[in-house]
This record gives sequence, C-alpha cells and structure tokens, in this order.
Amino acid sequence: MNTNTNFQQFEALEVDQLPIAKNKLHNWNHFAGLYAAEHVAATEFVIGATFVALGASTKDILLGLLIGNILAVLSWTLITSPIAVETRLSLYTYLNKIAGDSMTKLYNWANVVIFTVISAAMITVSATAVRFAFDIPPQLNWYPTNFWFVIIVLIVGLVVVGIAIYGFKAVSEFSSICAPWLFVMFISGAFVLLPELSLEVLGTTIPKNWSEIISLGDQSIWTGLNSEGEKGIGLAEVIGFAWAANTITHFGLIDMALFRFAKKKSYGLATSTGMMFGHYVAWIAAGIMGAGAAVILGKTIVELDPGDVAFYALGWSGFVIVIVAGWTTAVANLYRAGLAAQAVFQKTSRKKTTLIVGLITVLVACFPFVFSQILPLLTYAGLIVVPVGAIVFAEHQIFPKIGYSRYWLHYKKLTTSTPAIASWAIGLVFGFGLNALNVMSFFYLFIPTWIFTIILYTILAGRYGAKEKYPEEEAKENLRNEQVEKYQEHKANTEEIIVKTSTPFSKLLRIISVTVLAISLILACIVLFGSDTKEVYINNREIFYKYTFICTLLYFVTAYWALRLEKSSKS
Repeated sequence: MNTNTNFQQFEALEVDQLPIAKNKLHNWNHFAGLYAAEHVAATEFVIGATFVALGASTKDILLGLLIGNILAVLSWTLITSPIAVETRLSLYTYLNKIAGDSMTKLYNWANVVIFTVISAAMITVSATAVRFAFDIPPQLNWYPTNFWFVIIVLIVGLVVVGIAIYGFKAVSEFSSICAPWLFVMFISGAFVLLPELSLEVLGTTIPKNWSEIISLGDQSIWTGLNSEGEKGIGLAEVIGFAWAANTITHFGLIDMALFRFAKKKSYGLATSTGMMFGHYVAWIAAGIMGAGAAVILGKTIVELDPGDVAFYALGWSGFVIVIVAGWTTAVANLYRAGLAAQAVFQKTSRKKTTLIVGLITVLVACFPFVFSQILPLLTYAGLIVVPVGAIVFAEHQIFPKIGYSRYWLHYKKLTTSTPAIASWAIGLVFGFGLNALNVMSFFYLFIPTWIFTIILYTILAGRYGAKEKYPEEEAKENLRNEQVEKYQEHKANTEEIIVKTSTPFSKLLRIISVTVLAISLILACIVLFGSDTKEVYINNREIFYKYTFICTLLYFVTAYWALRLEKSSKS
C-alpha cells in the first residue's frame, strides 16, 4: 500500500519530467542513424555555397573541416553525453532543478522560438524543392506570393509534425531509414558533377592525380577569394566554423534531450556519423555539386537555391533529397521545441505541446524569410545558449569536485536562482561584447564565453548557498531517485514489449534496399570514372538520373516495409 502511495506522486508527472527508464534506453546505432540523418540536411547545400562565398581554399577546406568536426564530436562525447547519461534528464528539466522556474521558463521560451524557426526553415527548403518540380515561381519576398506554395508547405509540414509527435523512437526510426540514402546521394551528386567541373577547368572528364584535384578545387570551387574578389577565410576560420556550427547542441547541452536515452556515455562518439559523413563529406560534396550546377546554368554558386543544385546533380532524386534532408532536420528540431514547450507547460503532455508548436511552425514556414536568415540565426542562437550550458556544466561536473553541493537551489527550496540568471545575462554581455569589440574570430567566441560563465556562476553560487552542506535533503533526493527507479520497473513490467523480429521476407526487403543503394552508387561511379568524352559523360549522366530515381523509390518502399514487418508486439 505504501509502495502504491509512493508511486502516485509520479503518476501525475509526464514521462519527460522524470529520468528516462532503463527499458527505454537505446543502443549506439539509434544515435548513429539519428545524427547521420539530421546533419545531412538541406542546409548543407547552403553551407557548401557559404564556404565558396567566404573564400576558403581547397586545402583549408579538406583539413579544416576534418579538425573542426572532430572537435565537435569530442564536445558531444566529453561534455554533453556524460551529463545526459548520469542524470537521464533533458536540459529543460535539469535546468528547472538548478536554476528555478523563472530562468527555466525564459530559457525554454527562447528555445521554443529558436527551434521553431529552424524547423520552419527546413520545411520551407523542402517545399522549395517541390516548388521547383511543379514550376511554381520562386518565393523571393518575406511573405508567400503563390497560393500553391502555401499548400505545399502545409502538406510537407504536417508530415514533419506527425513524425515528431510520436517522440524519440519515431524520430530515430525515420532517421535510420533516411540516413544511408542521404549519404549515398550526396556522394553520388558530387561524382556526377565533378566531370562537368573538370571539363571546364582541365579539359578532361576526371583529374589525373592529387595535384590536379587540388588545382580543380582552387580554380573552380574553393578559390581562396571571397564573393567580393578579396582574400577569404583561412584554416583557423574553417576549423572554427565547423566546431561552432552545433554549439547550441553540444556546448549548449540541448542534446541532453537525445543522449538521456543512451546506454553509455561513449555513445557521444556516434555523432561522428553526422559530423564526418554529414558535415565533412556533405559540405565538400555540396560545394562540388553547387560549382558543377553553376557551370551548367552559367551562374555563380551563390545564386543557386538547393532545388537547382540538387536537380542538376541527381535529377528527380534531387527533389527527393532536398525534401527528405529538410524533413530529417525539421523533425529533430521540432522534437526539441516540443520538449522545451512541455517544460514550460508542465501539465500539458509533450505530444500536445509538440502538436501546437508544430502547427505554429508550419505557419511560420509559409514565410520564405525564415530560410534566408537561417545562418545568422544559428550563429547567434549558439552564443545565446552556451552560457546556460556552462551553468549546467559547472553545477554538475565542477561543484562535486570542489566540495560544493549540487542541486543546492533545490535543497534550499528556492524558486529563482540569482546566480544563474546573473551569470547568463553577464555571460551574454561578455560574449556579444567580445563580438562588438572584434577581439577574435566570431566562430570561437563560444569558448571564452563558456569559460567565463563557468567561473562567474561558480563564484556567485558559492556565495548564495552552494558551499553549504545539505545531508538531509541529499538523503531525501537519493530516496526519491530510488523510488523513481522502482516505479519505472513496475511500469515496465506492465507494458507490452516491442521487439524486432526478422522474417525471410523482411530480410529479402533489406537486401533489396541495400542493393538499390549500391546500384545508385555504382551508376555514379560509372559517370565519374567511365566517361572518357563529354558525349559519353552526358549519356552516362542521363542514365544515372533515370535509374537512380527508380532505385530511390524502391529503397524507401523496401526499407520502410522491412521496418514495419520487423516490429511486432509481445505481452
């Protein structure tokens, strides 16, 4: 009877307000698929063009992106995943415990806005590809100018909302299907358009050696000169760009929402699928595809939109890649926005908050300006969130090591943390102040801002109560955590177990899905390595366009069918 009474205190709480139960944890492949799909996105077409416009050189791109993306993987592995796995909480729930309601609500509202706009931008990109396919005029104003464009946005957006509503598992399953195909398409697109560039610059369909590859890149893609004809960014800036691109999720700890489902802290390394295959390979491939499409159309790469680039690289499959790449990023970010909103409205379920935020997101996506401003948004959003990540890092990792009490605000039963609010505000002034003074590259501002906020919060928290000891409160906290585990074990015993079972037919479907991906890549290799003349190249390219689109349709049908067959319920 006493046990049931103890359990009642958790029944009224949403699942996302408690630590993730052991039976809900996932293996590394979930995260590998999730990050691979999210970070091979429609924005890669834009970022690929950005490096060209900023005037990076070929060698700096190849080395700088490698170093920067490795640093990003290490940031997730050493900063984000350890806190997430130890607490099993999202950042939103954890922050409420250490910073109080006032700061948490303000921060969560900021995240709702940030992730809503990011999701909206990705939906707009996907709709732009459909617009291109149906010959709907380009949407160049901040508001929509075509009724059918709005209809397309609504249809595309509702798919995103539908997937995000079903939570982390639906997001990861959707991503696991899309990730392999996205990777193959980006590689194939670069293979298909590289001969076009080589013919333009070298007079042959393929560079003969490494020196010619570097020469091709320097002359036609990453020239070292920016869009104004001046010397562009160097190696340090390329490294910083790649590292800082996802500060909002690793240094800012937003991805605690994802890694709280990880069985091990080391699963932070699974982000390498997104960084190495996604950002590194996709950014380089996007640059090649963009430059090749620019040659075909007689334009500069910065004048092209994702639909233009994708179509001339992949044919009709190009429309699919822009749509799917937009979806995968939009779904993950809408899931984060739903969590942030649920943390504000704690009595409302995550599904309901995700639905409401999702509908608002779809409406915002109807206005094309959200995509044109996505890169400035991401840059400033990272700097806004990093001080909060620093506060959580200090509380969780540093306080126990220096004898301070973790969760001191919770133990003192305070609802507002003056040290946290002051540290966030002063951290923002510090970071944006450095930017205004132009004392260092903007891409690296998150590092001194993070360190500064950690030091400041530690000093202020010590003065407000973190130095004190709370043995009785700690004992109560430990007891509650034990009760939560018992409650979750009880719930797990009453839930039906979802298991995957392979049948001969599902295995056949898997074989077909892998085979059609291999065929697409082989056709791309034939275009790159089997085109001795321009005439042969154009013929091979048309063959690739035709059969790769058929392979694309077969892949998604067989991969999804196999996934559905492998899922069965057992009591």
